[in-house]
Amino acid sequence: MRTNPIRLLASFLLIAVWFAVIAGTETGILVRASESGPLELSVILERVYLDGEMSEEEIQETVWSLEDFWSKYDEWQLVEMDEGQMVFRQQVDDISPLLKSNGYFGLTDEGILTIYNGRPDKSRIIQSFFQIDIGKLESKKREQLEKGIPIMTKNRYVEVLEAFQSYSKSGSGQ
Repeated sequence: MRTNPIRLLASFLLIAVWFAVIAGTETGILVRASESGPLELSVILERVYLDGEMSEEEIQETVWSLEDFWSKYDEWQLVEMDEGQMVFRQQVDDISPLLKSNGYFGLTDEGILTIYNGRPDKSRIIQSFFQIDIGKLESKKREQLEKGIPIMTKNRYVEVLEAFQSYSKSGSGQ
């Protein structure tokens, strides 16, 4: 098994923090350990979705074994490590829960294909893609976009983007 140099360095840093706590050196609010006890860490898990949305979850971890700790986060990328806190990030091959529950494709007044949080009429814009050549767009498709096309799944997200790509003013989109 090949050792990941970043994880190896992080392990050394965790051990150093652990020894500092045991030796009585103050290392911050988030790290607590006793002479025979585990290391307590704050772990932040960032999930980045296809649509660009990111969710964040903070959990408290009790580290008894560095090997077990690293295996638990094997699918994650360590992006930041501070005293008593580690931030891991993961790319999720899916759309965000927000899009699944309330995401709609629509058009801005300028004709830009956009995702909204809610129906396009007066909702918050989440993400914009490319300008549609309204002259080439069939009236039925324009009507769908004006009402809002619910997203709900990754497949639907990809289908709609691909379907409207050919109507892009630049021809290839962004």
